[in-house]
Amino acid sequence: MQIYLIKNIQVVNEGRVQAMDLLIKDGRIEKISPRITSTGTNSTEINGEGKYLFPGVIDDQVHFREPGLTHKATIYTESKAAIAGGVTSFMEMPNTVPNTLTQDLLEDKYKIAAASSLANYSFFMGTGNDNADEVLKTNDKRKDVCGVKIFMGSSTGNMLVDNPNTLDKIFRESEMLIATHCEDEKIIRANLENIKATGKLLTAADHPLIRTGDACYASSLYAIQIAKKYDTRLHILHISTEKELQLFTNMVPLKNKRITSEVCVHHLHFTSDEYGRLGNLIKCNPAIKAPHNKEALWKALLDDRLDIIATDHAPHTLEEKGFFRNAEGDLTPSLSKGEGTYEKAHAGLPLVQHSLLLMLYYYNQGKITLETMARKMSHAVSDCFQLKERGYIREGYHADLVIVDLNEKTKVSQNNILYKCGWSPLEGFEFPASITHTFVNGNLVYGNGIWDESEKGQRLLFNR
Repeated sequence: MQIYLIKNIQVVNEGRVQAMDLLIKDGRIEKISPRITSTGTNSTEINGEGKYLFPGVIDDQVHFREPGLTHKATIYTESKAAIAGGVTSFMEMPNTVPNTLTQDLLEDKYKIAAASSLANYSFFMGTGNDNADEVLKTNDKRKDVCGVKIFMGSSTGNMLVDNPNTLDKIFRESEMLIATHCEDEKIIRANLENIKATGKLLTAADHPLIRTGDACYASSLYAIQIAKKYDTRLHILHISTEKELQLFTNMVPLKNKRITSEVCVHHLHFTSDEYGRLGNLIKCNPAIKAPHNKEALWKALLDDRLDIIATDHAPHTLEEKGFFRNAEGDLTPSLSKGEGTYEKAHAGLPLVQHSLLLMLYYYNQGKITLETMARKMSHAVSDCFQLKERGYIREGYHADLVIVDLNEKTKVSQNNILYKCGWSPLEGFEFPASITHTFVNGNLVYGNGIWDESEKGQRLLFNR
C-alpha cells in the first residue's frame, strides 16, 4: 500500500486546529508531528500548505437503494459521490427491496458493499411489526452492525412499526442501539384528510402542514418514554422541529447519554419559504418546516442538545419527484405531463456529496467553527455508535481523511453531480470551499479529480 506524507497542513481535530505533518502507512495514521523529515522509505508527499485536514465524515443515515431500487442509486454510485464530498464511512437504512428484515437479507447487503463500496460501510437491521425475534438476533455479538432501525412513521414496504407490543419487546430486549424515524402517522393522516376536505389542490408547500411538528413531537416523546422505561440505547434521527428540542439534554457528556439525536443538513439549510422555488425537490420526511425551526435547530446543535450532523441521503429520479430537465438543462416541474402532483412525488433529497461543503459554507458565514464541524460530523458519530478506531485523527487509527481548500470555490452543476439520480436541490449553489483529497483506509481514492478505485471500503466495526 502506498505511503503518504502530508506536509504543513492545518489539522482540524479534537477541538484544535494545528499546523502538522502526517504520515500514512499500511492504511493507518503512522505519525502526527509538527515536523516529519523521514518516512523510512519512499513515499508520496502532499503539500498541505494553506489547506485543512479533517477526519473523514461519517454519515449515520443514508439510503443507497440497493438492492431493489437501483434505478435510483447503487451502493457503488452513492459511495463514490460520498467520497467526492469527504464522506468516508456510511450507515445505510433497511428500506430497500426486499426490506432488510432477516439476518440473511442483512448479510446480502454486506456482500454487495464488499464488492462495490468505495467507502466504509455498515447497515441497520430493519424492523417490522412481525419480525421482533429476527431483529433480536442482531445483538452485541455482531460487532459490524451499527444498530436496529425502527420506522415509527413514514415507512415503505412492511416497515411501519405501529404495534405497541412489538415496540415494547424490541425496546425491552434489544442489546443494540435503536435508531428511530419519529412521526405519528395518525396525526399525519388526520391532517391530510382535513386539508383535502377543503377541496384545496395540494402542493409541496402543504407538506409541513401535513407532517407537522406535533406529529414529530408526539412520536419522539413516545420513543423516549419507552426507552427510559427500559434504559434502551435510543438514537432519534433527523430532528426537524423546535418543539422536539425540549426532549434532549446537554447536561450529560455524549459518551454517557442513553438518548441521542441527529440533525440533517437540509433542515439546517432550507425552510418552508423555499417550497415556492423548489417545490417537490425538497419534499422529504420529516418535512422541511417554518424558518423558526431552522434557527432553533442551529442553536441546539451548537449547545449540544443535538449530537450529530447527517444527511438522510435519499435519491429519487427526477420523474419520481415530478420534474424533468428542459432544453437548457434546468430542473422544471412536469405538471404539464400530469406527473407533478404533490401526492405522487417521492419524499427524499440526495445530499451526501455536499454535506461537508454545506457546513463549510456555514463556517464561512460565521455560523459554525471548523472544530465543531469535525466534532459533529466525525468525532460524535464515532462516540455515539462506539466505532472502532475511526472518527478521529489519531496515531494508529484508520487513515480516513479529507483535505479541504477553503480558497477554491465549488459550484454545484449537473456536470459534477455524481449521484445516479443526476440532480441536486443545491444545483447552482456555490460553496466557498472544495474537497481536494479523500483517503479511505490510507488509500487516496480521490485526489484533485483523479480516482483510484482499486481498493474497496471496509466493514465498520464497533466497540460494544
